[in-house]
Amino acid sequence: MYGAVLFKQAKRPSTVNGEIVLPTMAVNEDLQTLTHKAEGKSKQPQCTQARLPSPAGVTPEVKNTRAPCPRKAGCRKVKMRKPSERAAESKNSNNRKVTDYYPIRRSSRKSKTEIKCEQKKHLDELITKGIENGMTVKHIEGKGRGVFATQSFQKGQYVVEYHGDLLLQPDAKKREALYAQDPATGCYMYYFQYLSKTYCVDATKETDRLGRLINHSKNGNCQTKLHDINGIPHLILVASRDIEEGEELLYDYGDRIFN
Repeated sequence: MYGAVLFKQAKRPSTVNGEIVLPTMAVNEDLQTLTHKAEGKSKQPQCTQARLPSPAGVTPEVKNTRAPCPRKAGCRKVKMRKPSERAAESKNSNNRKVTDYYPIRRSSRKSKTEIKCEQKKHLDELITKGIENGMTVKHIEGKGRGVFATQSFQKGQYVVEYHGDLLLQPDAKKREALYAQDPATGCYMYYFQYLSKTYCVDATKETDRLGRLINHSKNGNCQTKLHDINGIPHLILVASRDIEEGEELLYDYGDRIFN
């Protein structure tokens, strides 16, 4: 079979001494071609690129023919997140507090409530302990005793308590009737209303408390005020205007407190 094919492909068979001689190169090429076709492994011809010799001392430049990676062209890697994660992060960022960014600092300034509480506590102490500062008793010719300031008082400042026995109105009326029987007994009873009840401070009894000795005047520099301590009303005198040192302390006896 091979011989027949070979004879057909030979162009001009040569003869030596009357015998046909086939060209060796043609026979070898035809045998290789038939063998590859029979085995199904025919190879494709490879194309090689011819390179010119580079001059001495010059390194040939090798160019990268691959396309550049987009991530290496100044782009950063982006991590995809789930919508639930993005929603949770957005919610947390909106609920941030100032204390998440700055440390907590306590203000040294006192609030109005704290200031009022301290003022009341101080006034309670003055009243309960009977502290009476900045006053003295002097004798006034043709008038009797009077109380004078030995210090200045600012408007609204506590001056002194009108101290005496705290009575309800029925008991106070009984005492008042007894005092009326003795013309030498002065009237030191002060009536006022507090929480829908009528009270009276009876300061008739002679004591060392100065509030009972302050004289009457329609143009006084003091006024009466109620101060509650544990539910018990106390009748006090505060400055109705600024009082200078040396002034006599006066208030209107006709002034009555209704609370």
